[in-house]
Parts: sequence; C-alpha cells; structure tokens
Amino acid sequence: MTKRYRPLVRSDAPRPEDAQPLAAGPRWFTHCALHQPGQPPQRVPARDVPPEVLARLTAPRPALAGLSLEAPRIMGILNVTPDSFSDGGLDASAAEAAARGRALLAAGADLLDIGAESTRPGAAEVPQAEELARLLPVLEALPGAPISVDTRKAAVARAAARAGAALINDVSGLCFDPDMARSVAELGLPVCIMHSRGSPETMRELTSYEDVLLEVYEFLETQLALLENLGLPRRQVLVDPGIGFAKTEAQNLALLRGLSIFHGLGCGLLVGVSRKGFVGRIGGAPRPADRAPGSLALALAAVAQGAQVIRVHDVAETRQALALWQAVEHEGEKP
Repeated sequence: MTKRYRPLVRSDAPRPEDAQPLAAGPRWFTHCALHQPGQPPQRVPARDVPPEVLARLTAPRPALAGLSLEAPRIMGILNVTPDSFSDGGLDASAAEAAARGRALLAAGADLLDIGAESTRPGAAEVPQAEELARLLPVLEALPGAPISVDTRKAAVARAAARAGAALINDVSGLCFDPDMARSVAELGLPVCIMHSRGSPETMRELTSYEDVLLEVYEFLETQLALLENLGLPRRQVLVDPGIGFAKTEAQNLALLRGLSIFHGLGCGLLVGVSRKGFVGRIGGAPRPADRAPGSLALALAAVAQGAQVIRVHDVAETRQALALWQAVEHEGEKP
C-alpha cells in the first residue's frame, strides 16, 4: 500500500482563494489527511498533494447511465427476492414488483437498483436460472425506466443489458464470476464495483484488516485497473466501499468517517447504508423497517463528504431530507 490523501471536506463561507473543489462540486478543501500504512494520518496542505492525485480529487465526474453527477442521486432499492433482509417477499408477481418500482421513481428515485439474489449475511447462492426467472419479467414490465441490475453473474449481466439495464452493480467487486469483468467491458455499460470479501455465507468471518480504509481503497484501485486494461474507462465506473459487507460495526464507522478518501480514485462514489444491521444496533431499531431515521442521518453524512449516489429503501424520505439539507447548505441549489 502507498500514500493516500483524504480531503478534509468543508462547505462553509467564506471560501478561501486556495480552496480546491471536491469533484468539481460545491464542497471544497484546503488540506488533506495523508494516510500511510502503520502511521497516524498527517494533515498536509492541498498544494502538497501530488498533481495527478489532486486532479482526480477535483475533476468533475462525467454523467453516468444517463444521469448527471453534479448533484447527489438517489438509487432506489427494488429487491425481487423472497429473502432480502428488509424488502424480500413484498411482491407476489412481476407486475407488483414493477408497480413498486414505478412508485419509487415517482417518489424521487433517479435510478432503480433491481436485485434478484439476496446478498445479505448468511444468504445462499441463487442458481443463475432462478435469478433470471425472477429478474427478467420485472425488467420487461419497466420499459424505459432507468435501471441498475444488482448481480454477481456475467450471464445475468448480459441478459439484463439486452433487457435495457443501464448499469451493472456487482457487490462482489468483479470477484465472484471470473467472466464478469470482461463481460461488462465488452458490454460497455457503466458498472459499480463494491468492496467485499468471501461470500454472503462467509463474509462475517472475514473482517480482519490492518487498516480498513487503505485496504478497501487498494482493492477498488486494483479492480479499476482491471477494467481499464479491458477497455472500460474509469469515467464509466462507480465505486462503493461496501458498508456492511465483511466489516464490523467499528469498520463501517471508520469507512464512513473517512469516505472522502475514495474520491482519489477519480470515480463517482456510491454509498449504501440503508436499514443495515449496525444502523439498528446503534439507533435502537431492531426491525429494518424502523431504521429510516438512522439511514437518513448516514446518507446525509455521506453526501457531506461528496458521495454522488445514495442507495436507499426509503426514497421519499431521503428525497425530502436531501432537499432540506441542500437548502441549508447551498443557497439556491436544488437537488
């Protein structure tokens, strides 16, 4: 592992003349925390950050899957599974799932993330044919809708692309299916790569890190290089640190505190914390359906560090919270 720079993000006024824009957005920084293995972070001026790193931290993020990333985007979760931890088993048919998806879009989702295989801790792998049988009828019932497909399997990704998906969201970070990286590169579709370890059945035992922030960064950087070598440019990629996947509660919080470090990858940043177990433990909400307030708090904390995409169950509540937060933070800016 090498040196990594974490912008110390601010938004208050007056903005100093030497301030650097975070991903060309309204938030800015004049200093970074320098992270190195085995050493405490050191505060350094932005002018001392290597030019190629500063360029990635400050450059605008191009539109992706038809969406501008100049303002935060809401990805609405639509699981068409019987066993997802929060919304599994809600729909009796593809038509009902599609209706729920349309309701999420009407509530303010910019994009639907449709998953047909649960990847909650302890979940078993779903056969490819079963995953496709759950997924494709829903895609067919949502023609023209902005859709991301949450899958670890290359064949499912290819079928989803044919059915109109605009983005592939692989929670294994291209590690589950050895053909996934090449497939998404050949498709030319945007992809989200997430950090995880092992499988849903084993990830709770794979939480040993020397430095979770740096190790997650290194993994994402390696997978980005793999895609670039296969011909998919970095501008076509979202990165996700994988909150809750092979992470302890303390590690989840460390990633959220240090989230701005991932802007150094030069990609759009997606964060998914919605209704996760540690939200319930810290917030005193055993039932996933009762975790919207805690999920909103973390979503806004992620946006405050420049996250461009927030993956949520509670779309209307997130849209309202984001509108109010932006009204206070950025006078005249609309979400």
